[in-house]
Amino acid sequence: MRIISGKFKKAKLYTVPGKNVRPTTDFLKETIFSIIYDCKKKKVLDLFAGSGSLGLEALSRGAESVVLVDFLFKAVKTISRNIEKLRCEDSCRIYQKKVSSFLRTNPKQFDMIFMDPPYNKNLVNSTIELIFENDMVFSEGKIIIEHSKNEKLDDKWASKFEKQKIYGESQITVLGV
Repeated sequence: MRIISGKFKKAKLYTVPGKNVRPTTDFLKETIFSIIYDCKKKKVLDLFAGSGSLGLEALSRGAESVVLVDFLFKAVKTISRNIEKLRCEDSCRIYQKKVSSFLRTNPKQFDMIFMDPPYNKNLVNSTIELIFENDMVFSEGKIIIEHSKNEKLDDKWASKFEKQKIYGESQITVLGV
């Protein structure tokens, strides 16, 4: 796994150890960033961050700052190693918390929110709900979701759909605010 573009281009990232982890492939990452190509000066939130790959890619492409949230200690440790490797500590903040807890207690807003929850755990709709309940996205912001193609988004989000693409077992959904 690597950074695809920007100031950290070609940097190889550490991955979260274990077989229960599903890192975002370079192909899916390229797809995501071809859809939301402009990250300049954006405040980014990376939920279920894993290795931090999506948030760090956004930072490489000019994002102002990134907040990375994951509950697993091994994920947080991997994110820390990646941030240290890229020497971008001043632009990053890591939280080891359950995403639902973070969303309920964080008062900040973001321009761009990435979320890549574990597949088929019914976390997609409840996480989107918490993001909107807590007014976490600036107007004109985006929520970019990588999820199982089998986990459907509630119809109440249909008016916010900007793009949906299926690749194998994965689906990329972009919601505009």
